[in-house]
Amino acid sequence: MTYEKIIVDEPRPQVRRITLNRPEKRNPLSNELRAEMFHALEDADCDENIRVIVIRGAGSCFSAGYDLASNTARDQPYYTAGGLANWPRHVVEGFLHMWDMAKPIIAQVHGYCLAGGTELATACDLVYVAEDAKIGYPVVRSISPPDNQFYPWLVGLRRAMELMLTGDHMSGLEAVESGFANRAFPEESLEAEVLDIAERVAKVPTDIQQINKRAVHRQMDAMGIRAGIRAGTELQALATYTKSTQAHLAELRENLNKALSKRDQEFGDYRTEGDG
Repeated sequence: MTYEKIIVDEPRPQVRRITLNRPEKRNPLSNELRAEMFHALEDADCDENIRVIVIRGAGSCFSAGYDLASNTARDQPYYTAGGLANWPRHVVEGFLHMWDMAKPIIAQVHGYCLAGGTELATACDLVYVAEDAKIGYPVVRSISPPDNQFYPWLVGLRRAMELMLTGDHMSGLEAVESGFANRAFPEESLEAEVLDIAERVAKVPTDIQQINKRAVHRQMDAMGIRAGIRAGTELQALATYTKSTQAHLAELRENLNKALSKRDQEFGDYRTEGDG
């Protein structure tokens, strides 16, 4: 497969790296990009010469979220049953697909990691962030809870509630403190640190490592994570029928940038940072 929206390379022995490559748009996760990414993930998972996968973003950030200028219902990279809540169910199926792969997947996060970007990062097994990264889900201010409602599982009740009720972002350092990420590094050293960690992970043979990875996920399964996150897709769909969400969706269709700026104006952050 020829890739147009991602770059694939092998920066260290047995390490496959996928770079989201739409930097001019802050790496929005269109279905086209996601199709390429999942193809590359599956290819690496089947490659006997690869033991670990790294996902990062080109340019100024990891990813600012899903591509709101595209129709997410069309050309989805894998089949999800249609009907109500198709999109959040589709997102969650991709999350679980990544969890169920044999090879460990590492997220290398810098700059903005928002909305769909956070959902992609949480689907990875390890998350390493720049100290000044900005990680959040501003969509809760105007549309719905996340498609993948990961916050309570990763950061606990009180922190999850604060993030859900404000849409505020965490810095990389705060993300580590809260349990969203493993470690934070200065942005200038993030890539080298991640590759060093990837090399250490790659020292363990895949036939053992896939069981190590699965062992952690099975404990999360026993605590109900899959059932809880799947149930959350129904709440996400329900929220889209509120009057406030319907009004915001109409504004998005009329002028995407203006609607997003209006959403964040009162908070003085994200695209309006410094204006409040």
